[in-house]
Amino acid sequence: MANNKYGYRPLRRSGIADLPLHGGRVPKWLANRMTALGTAIAEQVILNYGQSEFLTRLSDPFWFQSYGAVMGMDWHSSGITTSVLGALKRGLNPRFSDLGLMVCGGRGRHSIRTPDELRAFSMKTGLDGDTLARTSRLTARVDNNAIADGFQLYLHSFVVTRSGEWAVVQQGMNTQNRLARRYHWHSATVRDFVSDPHTAIVGEPQGEIRNLVDARSERARDALLVIAKSPFEKVLGDARKLSMPMHHDVRATDVDLERLGAVLAVAHEKDLRDFASLLLVEGLGPRTLQSLALIAEVVHGAPSRFSDPARFSFAHGGKDGHPFPVPLKVYDDSLAILRRSLEAARLGHTEKLEGFRRLDQLTRNVEANRQPFADFDTAVAHERAISASIGGRTVLDDKPQDKQSAPTSQLNLYLKTSRRF
Repeated sequence: MANNKYGYRPLRRSGIADLPLHGGRVPKWLANRMTALGTAIAEQVILNYGQSEFLTRLSDPFWFQSYGAVMGMDWHSSGITTSVLGALKRGLNPRFSDLGLMVCGGRGRHSIRTPDELRAFSMKTGLDGDTLARTSRLTARVDNNAIADGFQLYLHSFVVTRSGEWAVVQQGMNTQNRLARRYHWHSATVRDFVSDPHTAIVGEPQGEIRNLVDARSERARDALLVIAKSPFEKVLGDARKLSMPMHHDVRATDVDLERLGAVLAVAHEKDLRDFASLLLVEGLGPRTLQSLALIAEVVHGAPSRFSDPARFSFAHGGKDGHPFPVPLKVYDDSLAILRRSLEAARLGHTEKLEGFRRLDQLTRNVEANRQPFADFDTAVAHERAISASIGGRTVLDDKPQDKQSAPTSQLNLYLKTSRRF
């Protein structure tokens, strides 16, 4: 793709999500599993569709939210951004030689180090580190300064391939209304940093917002150009917008019950279950099939299928117990099957890898032809009833000696970093 007159690769902000601002921590028993599952799903997407497609998905706020939910993180809180990006940095960076992706930056002080990490990365790959570092700073300044929506950045992650394609996921907080706002960028879609760069910004209405990168603000920008003598043009455009509710529990209204019904039918109706298990492992249990069907959709589903991220919490629950505790036995079984399929694919045996694609297709066929409709309350009650037998665990179950030291609050991180962008 040709660079524009300022020398930047073409790019456009791809999305925005508004999330309730929650404190808390990710326990080690979940963080390790999130790293393993997040990396395995990323590898599945890359093997099937390529690195660029994985960046496209990261830059979709709906897919990103579903990705975090299927990992067992809280389905809607601000912490999903930090935990998912942290899991990817731990899992993808050591695998750069074979997966070709590097995650730079992070939360708090790690966000400030992003330009240095990008320059170090560029020395290994032959890319222009100064240009990548400048891109990192520009995306942060657009979201932190050019869009006056009341949110100050405290997290900035830059995901880049060895060819130089990149995605940025960054998050700001508004301490007055207790909301976090996540911004997504993708180099393949941004055409101009200062004219409609985002593919989406998601959030609750917060009154009038000054958006100096909106294409309609050209005259205001022109005036600022005279004053600031900076290369400002235009910025915001069509964007994917996600706004999560304030309630912590998962409710029937948060879920597409027909889509969930198809997953439950494939996993629990004997004729469908027997056929579905043959696609991956003969005799696979229904509860593990339920998780694998949702993982398969995260890998193979079309963008339109992620409009209800809460549905993906029915794979592995949530660390705070919503909609049910994280079923560790099921989580580990799902991981083992996913890993075996990837190990076989590396040796040229793609049958099990293709099994996930066929499992996703089967679920969609059931949805279209049988038109199932999940009984939400019964499904949640069943999960909670069997929770103890499948290793159900929440962060509230941890013993005091299991807990890590108190995490740095997001407010403190905001105070440390907001003035540096």
